[in-house]
Amino acid sequence: MLYYLFEYLDKTYDLPGAGLFNFITFRAILAVILSLFIASVYGKKIINYLRRKQVGESIRDLGLEGQNEKAGTPTMGGIIIILATLVPVLLFAKLENIYVILLIVTTLWMGTIGFIDDYIKKFKNDKQGLPGKFKIIGQVGLGLFVGATMYFHPDIVVQRNIVDPGTETEIIAKGPTNEFYVKDKAMLTTIPFVKENEFNYSELISWAGENYKSYVWLIFIPIVIFIITAVSNGANLTDGIDGLAAGTSAIIGVTLALFAWVSGNVILSDYLNIMYIPNTGEMTIFITAFVGALIGFLWYNAYPAQVFMGDTGSLTIGGIIAVIAIAVRKELLIPILCGVFLMENLSVVLQVGWFKYTKKKFGEGRRIFRMSPLHHHYQIKGLHESKIVTRFWIVGIFLAIITIVTLKIR
Repeated sequence: MLYYLFEYLDKTYDLPGAGLFNFITFRAILAVILSLFIASVYGKKIINYLRRKQVGESIRDLGLEGQNEKAGTPTMGGIIIILATLVPVLLFAKLENIYVILLIVTTLWMGTIGFIDDYIKKFKNDKQGLPGKFKIIGQVGLGLFVGATMYFHPDIVVQRNIVDPGTETEIIAKGPTNEFYVKDKAMLTTIPFVKENEFNYSELISWAGENYKSYVWLIFIPIVIFIITAVSNGANLTDGIDGLAAGTSAIIGVTLALFAWVSGNVILSDYLNIMYIPNTGEMTIFITAFVGALIGFLWYNAYPAQVFMGDTGSLTIGGIIAVIAIAVRKELLIPILCGVFLMENLSVVLQVGWFKYTKKKFGEGRRIFRMSPLHHHYQIKGLHESKIVTRFWIVGIFLAIITIVTLKIR
């Protein structure tokens, strides 16, 4: 909203300094500062309110060291992350931007699912919370919305270099930047570490006849649903020890902010030889606010945690990360960038699958890990949770660096 105010003041009264709001980098800096302030200052007030309402975490006895001390710690702290993200976005972002709208909807959608789950656990005395099938329905619903919007909305396009149809090579630009087609609605994504790395989802359905491109949504939307469900559940599983999910997600967020910024900048995308995706640069405001909110929340969530994010936070951050990756056409990088989430997910899948298989085959269930998700395995081995978190962060930084170098190394 402040963006529109200062835009008006700049155009109408030529107010000195008002033109700064035209720059994404300036608004991104304001967004991260404000989100940090809200999360770190007003976060304490929210924590005290949750404590007064006795919204404390009920701890299952898993035999982990220091576990009992966490009982009664306020949960639903994801509210802090949501508020600290949305307030700067509403103030500094272009609210008509379709990508910003998608991310706001994602935040509220997943936040509502997580809040209902936490509410049932605390106020209905049901430790199971929202039944899993309803969580899946919610995630599938968001996937349908995001996938359909990405496919049908006229403002979601890529702009590609003009190609000489005779030689199928790019025409050399006569100006300071390459010339582009006006728009291309192709459902493209990026294959990492590969030259000519654009992949069109329509190729997966080329067997459907002459008009096969008209049916690409039958492939694209289910893929979007799968990605959103997988990443949000991965973030949910990662939220098991103090600071792990928030810190890991902040690292991922910084990387995605870089991708959004360069993909939405015609000069940088041309220099890096990556897809130019108009309007994605505006997502940088949202992502920087998101990262600031996570870091501010980490002030209270670091060991020993004064608040837990609950499903209100974990499902939300997973959904946001998934939608950003899809929007910047980097969803195939998720297994690398979100490698910590992937490890946590796989540890549970492998543990449950192996246990069921061995019980059926040998009459006795056997385990691969001492406990899943993976971070609990290291706790059982005797590592302190702060050491586990720090080492997972280091792994997350390493994976983020690998993801960033895909911009140029192919």
